[in-house]
Amino acid sequence: MVLSLSGVSKHYDTAEGPLAVLSDIDLDLAAGSSLALTGESGSGKSTLLHLAGGLDKPDRGQIVVAGQAVSEMDDRGRAAVRRGVVGLVFQQFNLIPSLDVAANLSFHARLAERSDPAWEAELADRLGLLPLMRRYPEQLSGGQQQRVAIGRTLATRPALILADEPTGNLDEANGDTVMTLMLELIAETDSALLMVTHSTRLAGRLDRQVKLTQGRIVP
Repeated sequence: MVLSLSGVSKHYDTAEGPLAVLSDIDLDLAAGSSLALTGESGSGKSTLLHLAGGLDKPDRGQIVVAGQAVSEMDDRGRAAVRRGVVGLVFQQFNLIPSLDVAANLSFHARLAERSDPAWEAELADRLGLLPLMRRYPEQLSGGQQQRVAIGRTLATRPALILADEPTGNLDEANGDTVMTLMLELIAETDSALLMVTHSTRLAGRLDRQVKLTQGRIVP
């Protein structure tokens, strides 16, 4: 399994006392597969994604990513996993304004010392970015920026891709195009995809769906 969560729980402290966000979550995701995480706002979807990516630690339970127990790591260990094993795609594109498309595309791969110019060029070609390589983020449309964000994530060849509403800022046509490209590239690289989405239509394009309600997985 690329991702395994066992008995994972998480709460946050509030002025009114502890707020349980996730309770006893069990979840597995194999290489080459995709899973849509659905549920109402506040159900714990983004928290689960952050825990899987090592952006936060659970109160209880174990999280294993590509054979590494990230739930037992310190901040430095989890950061190393994010650099080399996990790829993150968010609704906000988070491109670096001072870098052109080519530099944004290779940024994470260079940080992880895994830059592969041939693979980055192939990604740029597949994502329709070759004519845009010297442009800066402010010169791109929303759909173009999201393609760069996806290419930047895939440039490291991550074992696990975590996507939080990756097409939420795009219209339906651009969202469908970006989703198709992402699924094709994930299948070819044998990565696993865990995607948070409110769209039942997009969720239906993935291999499996899991619904969260009040921090618990429901049938």
